[in-house]
Amino acid sequence: MTLTKAHIVENLFAKNIFTKTESAHIIETLFEIVKQSLEQGEDVLISGFGKFSVKDKNQRRGRNPQTGDPIMLSPRKVITFKCSGVLREKINQE
Repeated sequence: MTLTKAHIVENLFAKNIFTKTESAHIIETLFEIVKQSLEQGEDVLISGFGKFSVKDKNQRRGRNPQTGDPIMLSPRKVITFKCSGVLREKINQE
């Protein structure tokens, strides 16, 4: 199952701290802050969870998967995520 924004809002609402509207507003605001930071090229570090970073990718050769024709892929920015050691340990606990 995929965790969606709606699921996050429901879980936050279920904790009986905020109303559903407040929960949705908090989540939207959080994601907007993260997006703005990444757009400005800043890293986003969430302690105990991980770090989102913007990396530059150089121009490179690729191929069209449908036709097999070679193409040049333009330089671009990509977002990478590196999980924290705390999260990695929780995931790997047996």
